[in-house]
Amino acid sequence: MSYYLNLSILSNDDDNPLLNKQDNLRKTEHKKRLSAEARHILSRCEGRPIAEEDIAGDTPWGRPFFPGRDTDFSISHSGNLAAVSLVRGKNQRTGCDVELVRPRPRAKEIAEEFFTAPERGYIESQGRFDGTRFFQIWTLKECFLKLRGLSVFDMPNAPSFICDEGQCRGRFFFSVSGAFPISFNLYELSGAGERYILATALEGTEIEQPEIRWFSQGSADCKSIANIKAAPSPAETVRPKI
Repeated sequence: MSYYLNLSILSNDDDNPLLNKQDNLRKTEHKKRLSAEARHILSRCEGRPIAEEDIAGDTPWGRPFFPGRDTDFSISHSGNLAAVSLVRGKNQRTGCDVELVRPRPRAKEIAEEFFTAPERGYIESQGRFDGTRFFQIWTLKECFLKLRGLSVFDMPNAPSFICDEGQCRGRFFFSVSGAFPISFNLYELSGAGERYILATALEGTEIEQPEIRWFSQGSADCKSIANIKAAPSPAETVRPKI
């Protein structure tokens, strides 16, 4: 089995449309560039152009995958970073989510609605709301939802991550079981005045950390925060559709 985390950074300069919150058109164009970059990474990983008909979706939310191929992938982008997690091997499945660490106006409301009490306690350590810790929990949950082809409204079905002293450790409460063991990897990336939190999930018969590969001239410092492993109960399992 081969498991990769593929990353690319777009140029970060004064024309970064995310710096101008009033210019929605420029932000939309920036997101399109990031999405195109992620698809470009996927094409380079596969060693061939990827046409739309090569990709299918197996859920109402359109989770993308390659029909009839032992390759699964997940795409995410935020800020100036495009990320693709990719796994090759039979009955393997992956999910990926990345977030630029920045103020999020409704973060506290989101945590109250979707996070468990222990998770909120971790985020609100020492009497203040820690935005970085919020994104740690958010990306871990979101990469699980993307692995399963679920939407944000299914967040209550994501694992509950009990965290201690800055390290996320594997105590899980699954509302949705898995056919195979699941592992999560959590990273912090920093460079050019930006910080990102990135999480990947892998469901399959073998569990390992992904190999990190850069597809841009620039790269960011990448620090592993946690590697979390869980073996869900086989009851009510849902086999991956690959």
